[in-house]
Amino acid sequence: MSEVYATRRTRLKERCQASGNTAALISRPANVRYLAGTAPQGAVLLLGGDEDLLVCTGPPEDRPPEARPDDGLKAHVLPGVGGDPAVAAVGLLAAGGGGDCLAVEEHHLTVTRHRALRSVAPRIRLADLGGAVEQLRVVKDEEEISCLRIGAEIADQALGELLESILVGRTERHLALELERRLVDHGADGPAFPTSVGTGPNSGRRGHRPTDRRVEEGDFLSVCLGAAYRGYRCEIGRTFVIGTSPADWQIELYDLVFAAQRAGRESLVPGTAHRDVDRAARQVLDSAGYSERLPALTGHGVGLEIDEDPQLAPAAMGKLDACVPVTVEPGVHLPGRGGVRIDDTLVVRPEADGGPELLTITTKELLAL
Repeated sequence: MSEVYATRRTRLKERCQASGNTAALISRPANVRYLAGTAPQGAVLLLGGDEDLLVCTGPPEDRPPEARPDDGLKAHVLPGVGGDPAVAAVGLLAAGGGGDCLAVEEHHLTVTRHRALRSVAPRIRLADLGGAVEQLRVVKDEEEISCLRIGAEIADQALGELLESILVGRTERHLALELERRLVDHGADGPAFPTSVGTGPNSGRRGHRPTDRRVEEGDFLSVCLGAAYRGYRCEIGRTFVIGTSPADWQIELYDLVFAAQRAGRESLVPGTAHRDVDRAARQVLDSAGYSERLPALTGHGVGLEIDEDPQLAPAAMGKLDACVPVTVEPGVHLPGRGGVRIDDTLVVRPEADGGPELLTITTKELLAL
């Protein structure tokens, strides 16, 4: 893995040099993790000069067990307690004469921290690195996809076990906590994001926070969860009916969202515009008169963070590449009644390789539980 991280850092430094920057300071934790294999709390990564440095307040050995650090990367541990690793890193660069221009992640720096960097090295010009690392992270290698695949298997297992238990009378909050416990039991680092469980009028709401409402006969039950595995995060969402026979309106709404989700999944082909994936799913729901109740986007990228580029939204720019993992998650929520959300994580693959690879495989049939 050390060669992988070194290659990633080299690609970033080449971008920096092409922009006239002799060094770069990486402070966003997910970006540090991507380039170094680990991101101890508060750590920053200094690229350029004589060597690359991971600057942190404690030994890099004090890391979560899922981290896979680059053993060839030199760490600089700040002495004593306290101190800002970013300020220390810029001080080291200035002392070593490492260059006159430093690229920083302005979207992650506070104003106070930015001023501190200027004060410690007034002769070094600070330039904005922008989302250069995030852009590198969009296309995943097969090792990263393998972590996502395992995370998806864990999420599928946890959800499948929950469906075999008695659900009526249990609260949304209880079900969410049980799902998160099962994720860890099956080998996840933890949940990829706070688990959402919605019943009855709460079902189908994007980002719904579980309440003490109890599951009742005839409810829609919508669940959205994800597993983090070695830092990589996936997502799955399903909707079920509680009872023996769903109502006609439930069947109609479910079939409609399922058709929209299938249209979005089938459009995941390299070269397809991001907004065209959104359009494929959205127009199915638009045609049924639900345009005012649709979420702002149909899906998004996943990886070291649960919400990454690309954004599959109406105004999104850019086109899909192969080996990009994304979610496709259309849904409709009817106030006071409930709704349906179906959410999968897939990897964009060429048609010659079988088309999009579905990572989350729990059935999408409308099950009556």
